[in-house]
Amino acid sequence: MRWDDLFADLEAQLAGQQREALDAEVAERVRIERSAVTLVDRMRAHVGASLTLDVGPVVVRGRLQDVGADFVLVDDEGGGHSVVPVASLVSVSGLGRAVAPAPGAVLRRLGLASALRGLVRDRAEVRLVTDRAELRGTPASVAADHLDLVPLRAGEQDRAPVVPVAVPLAALRVVRSR
Repeated sequence: MRWDDLFADLEAQLAGQQREALDAEVAERVRIERSAVTLVDRMRAHVGASLTLDVGPVVVRGRLQDVGADFVLVDDEGGGHSVVPVASLVSVSGLGRAVAPAPGAVLRRLGLASALRGLVRDRAEVRLVTDRAELRGTPASVAADHLDLVPLRAGEQDRAPVVPVAVPLAALRVVRSR
């Protein structure tokens, strides 16, 4: 009988060690998997959620409408739309733990420039927020690393011909439109 107890105890110890090894392996795999998650993946899983985006010079609050490769589109509380480059985010509040699956090839190519070209096509009046200034006008064109903005003259509602201002995309913190 003692031998049976000894073997039962050894089997229990072995099963316990195997459970511990499996738990450790699962925990390590979860850490590895979690380390590959990007902020964009988390945000794509929260389209439709109300978020607060701290962008440094301003805070954008509203419902997340879309997420591209390097930008997010928010229907902000003021009734307008804000395009926010992911690189300009300081923090994001309101995200849960959900993560969207890896994006397809088309989504990976849709970047900030693509979103801004839509504003050019719509001839939308925008406010560009940078670290140093706020510019108002109509985007005329979007190049690889900058956009040309036709500024509105102070006090004028029409778009009188003026010289466009080139604004580097890297300087953009928020692009707001109505």
